[in-house]
Amino acid sequence: MAPFIALVIALTLSPQVFSGESLIYQLSWIPALGINLSFRLDGLALLFVFMILGIGLLVILYARYYLSPNDSMAKFYAFLMLFMTAMLGIVLSNNIIQLWVFWELTSISSFLLISFWWHKSEARKGARMALTITGAGGLALLAGLLLLGDIVGSYDLSIILQSGEIIKQHALYSVTLVLILLGAFTKSAQFPFHFWLPHAMAAPTPVSAYLHSATMVKAGIFLLARFYPALAGTDLWFLLVGLTGLATLLFGAYMALFKHDLKGLLAYSTISHLGLITLLLGLDTQLAAVAAIFHIINHATFKASLFMAVGIIDHETGTRDMRKLNGMLKFLPYTATLAMVAAASMAGVPLLNGFLSKEMFFAETLHQQVLGSMSWLIPVLATLAGVFSVAYSIRFIHDVFFNGEPVGLTKTPHEPPRYMRVPVEILVALCIVVGIVPNFVVNDILTAASISLLGPNLPDYSLAIWHGLNLPLLMSCLAVLGGLFVYSQRKYLYQFQTSLPTLDAKEWFETWIEYILKWSQKITGWIETGSLQRYILLILISVIILAGLPLFEMVQLAGTKPLTAVTPNAAVGAGLLIAGAFATLIWHRNRMVALLTISVVGLMVSVAFTRYSAPDLALTQLTVEVVTVILLMLALFFLPHRTPKESSSVRILRDLAIASSLGVIIGSICYAILTRPLQSISDYFLANAKTGGGGTNVVNVILVDFRGFDTLGEITVLGIAALGIYKMLLNLPLFMPSSDGDGRPWARERHPILLASISQSLLPLALLVTVYIFLRGHNLPGGGFIAGLITAIAFILQYMAHGSQWIYERFDVNYRKVIAFGIATAFMTGVGSWFFGRPFLTTWFEYFDIPLVGKIELASALVFDLGVYLTVVGSTLMILASLGKLTINQQPQQEAK
Repeated sequence: MAPFIALVIALTLSPQVFSGESLIYQLSWIPALGINLSFRLDGLALLFVFMILGIGLLVILYARYYLSPNDSMAKFYAFLMLFMTAMLGIVLSNNIIQLWVFWELTSISSFLLISFWWHKSEARKGARMALTITGAGGLALLAGLLLLGDIVGSYDLSIILQSGEIIKQHALYSVTLVLILLGAFTKSAQFPFHFWLPHAMAAPTPVSAYLHSATMVKAGIFLLARFYPALAGTDLWFLLVGLTGLATLLFGAYMALFKHDLKGLLAYSTISHLGLITLLLGLDTQLAAVAAIFHIINHATFKASLFMAVGIIDHETGTRDMRKLNGMLKFLPYTATLAMVAAASMAGVPLLNGFLSKEMFFAETLHQQVLGSMSWLIPVLATLAGVFSVAYSIRFIHDVFFNGEPVGLTKTPHEPPRYMRVPVEILVALCIVVGIVPNFVVNDILTAASISLLGPNLPDYSLAIWHGLNLPLLMSCLAVLGGLFVYSQRKYLYQFQTSLPTLDAKEWFETWIEYILKWSQKITGWIETGSLQRYILLILISVIILAGLPLFEMVQLAGTKPLTAVTPNAAVGAGLLIAGAFATLIWHRNRMVALLTISVVGLMVSVAFTRYSAPDLALTQLTVEVVTVILLMLALFFLPHRTPKESSSVRILRDLAIASSLGVIIGSICYAILTRPLQSISDYFLANAKTGGGGTNVVNVILVDFRGFDTLGEITVLGIAALGIYKMLLNLPLFMPSSDGDGRPWARERHPILLASISQSLLPLALLVTVYIFLRGHNLPGGGFIAGLITAIAFILQYMAHGSQWIYERFDVNYRKVIAFGIATAFMTGVGSWFFGRPFLTTWFEYFDIPLVGKIELASALVFDLGVYLTVVGSTLMILASLGKLTINQQPQQEAK
């Protein structure tokens, strides 16, 4: 129903497009970067919308009868609809970055469709090959589009299409063109990137009929046509596009002659016809562009019908090998008739649509100067390609439907279900109707699409069946006669082809992939040794090189700003900080002592934040320090209490030199920055926090409004990390130490009554402080993150004082649900902004007069902060409670919440 409704909508909009309008719909996305969700429906887009939705509906019906009961219909249609949506996104996008996003989505969804029969090795390999080639081309396309947007100064397609002269005169035009063409050529299987398409034929036939005749491979053609007004018209365009199309046309047509697999023959014929369209777009005539659009229509109809007919033959016989499929006319007379008409259209037989566009193709090859004085070669080679096209079409008809009796079939073929033939009938009927009355059927859409490429002043062209005795007609006759001759003498051609060295694209591709993997594994093995110390060493050396070398180029390290006077308090604080760091270094092998000394460092950092007017950071640091110390104490319970001495004297000297060098470099950089004037973005936030976010605590306003999206991402990561830790610790068997590091046994009293009594008394007070810190966070130091940590500390104290089982009996909370509810609350707060026409996560605030309370401010940021609070509480308690549970000899029967 969804494609049908979309097609009806497109039909209702078509009169406006046929009248020359370009319908544009735009929704602001990232205005600061000039990126918007923008859609454009012009003639070219409408043509592809009709193909995507029209043939898509036929494929949906056809697939219902083609797939077996063992295949997942739901999965197939989900993948198909995803691909259809992505293709619509490409052709309708009016923003080139948005176009690229949909472009990559087609690569991913086509990978899923090609590998639908994942249990088959060829399906998996074909899907990987298609994804690799088209994905690599997509990266080149992204680079080209970014350059294109930079040249024009906008990513808006409407502006780009009007800036053709600016683009072509720019110094980066050549690089931009090559990158964009790489994206188009890889997607449309142009030589030498053609080899992925035949191997993608391992997909179910409905996929081949849709992706590889009417949509996915046409995406590359669409890209060439879409950027034709902006990029075409130069010698480089004609040379690259024209010669690539010519090579693809010839190679595909020649190789199709030797394929025994029906889908293999159609795959190479598809490559050839895609080359034909590309060649037309590469010729320097306007009529060639019109002919290219016309052949896009015709090729989609006859090739989709041929793929579906082949699917019927495969479905009813169990094979696609033409050496076994003989005499199918008497078993499948109706299907055979449809297939023969479609094949005749592919060959360019008169009164069928393929003949008309091929006539236009031959005519335009006669009126170009792409190769200068040697341009006569193009019509000659085009005729030769026509000869091969007729030859493989005759082979398709003769070898499958005539040529004796079938060989080695496992079942007796018969006509398929009635509605399985309906899509083929509709497409073949279009081939005939367009071939007989083209002006009545396709003239409007062809004109509208051609205007998108060439502008309103189209050249005169005729879609008549008969243009008199002329050179294009002679070329068509030569193609037909030459095709008959080539097919009659095919055994000599087969002998010649057999004598040539074979190059299996799949083996070549897999060899290169294995080569890349081998070197990747070597590099990875050298870098990733499993040693955390080695990783840190490589990072620090990189910092020393990248940050240290520029310091030697500075004339003077000190700036002009005066130094801050050293007060006694600051000196004492710095001394304690340094002493704590040195103590941790000296006693690092005694893990408990090192934990205590490093906590001194954290405490002094908190004091430093307070000294420099960052109370929010100080509160956060203090609460994080408490949680971290508890976490490390729980983890250290299972580790040796003393670290063995591992470092040699040489290693100690090396590490000392690296650490000292890094300290000198970072210290120098900090000194250079602090003694120079610095223009900070903080002035903006200070000026707009109250008016824009409704709060005087600038830090909190930044977290919940200006950078609310970052905060949402951070709490999501926190929740995911907590869930990962929970799953890793669940039922993890660990060695339980019976004594501490000095050999003293643990106290018999697990939960001292004094600690239990104090903890219960502190809990209400801690929760009261939590509420206070939470509510004041928008205007004074505090907020959801700090409040969440205070709550978590209060409850962890209860765990430590009473034990997990005691807590579960009184406070049975599923922390996973708390995390999920917290993230959902924060996300829905952001979504709520849309209902008021504001960007995602924009804070709403207002002042109210409440009796007995007075004037008070209410802000939506409070709800967002509640989501942060719940996520922090759930994540912290889940991690610490799960780790603490492991310290119990008898694990509780109830799962940790």
